[in-house]
Amino acid sequence: MTVTNGLYSIRIEMTDGGHGHATGIIVLRDGMIAGGDSYFYYTGSYSAGAGKWRGELTTYQHAKSTGAVLLFGGREVTCGFTGNYSGDAADVSGTALVGKTSVLFQAKLKLQSAM
Repeated sequence: MTVTNGLYSIRIEMTDGGHGHATGIIVLRDGMIAGGDSYFYYTGSYSAGAGKWRGELTTYQHAKSTGAVLLFGGREVTCGFTGNYSGDAADVSGTALVGKTSVLFQAKLKLQSAM
C-alpha cells in the first residue's frame, strides 16, 4: 500500500510551545505535494512505503493577514515531516524552521477525493 493520490483536508497544530493552527487542502500525487489555506500555499515532495511516509515542503505567504498574527508571517519556511498513512488518512509530525527557531507541528490529513 502507498499513499492514495488525491485531495486531502489538512489540520495543522503547532506543538511544544508553538501557538497556532491552520486548516486547508493538500493534493498528494505520485510523490508531489501542493496545497494551501487562507494565507499560505505550499509545495514539496514525499516518499512512502509500508504505512510510513516522510517528506519536505516549503510554505509561502500569498495573502496579508487582517487581524490574525501569522506564525510564518512574511517568511518562506521549509518543513520536514515523518508519519503514518492508511487508505484514506495520514498523520505527520514535523519541524518548521522559522528564521533561527525550530517549531514543532503535527497534522492530520483526511482523503476527500481520490485521483
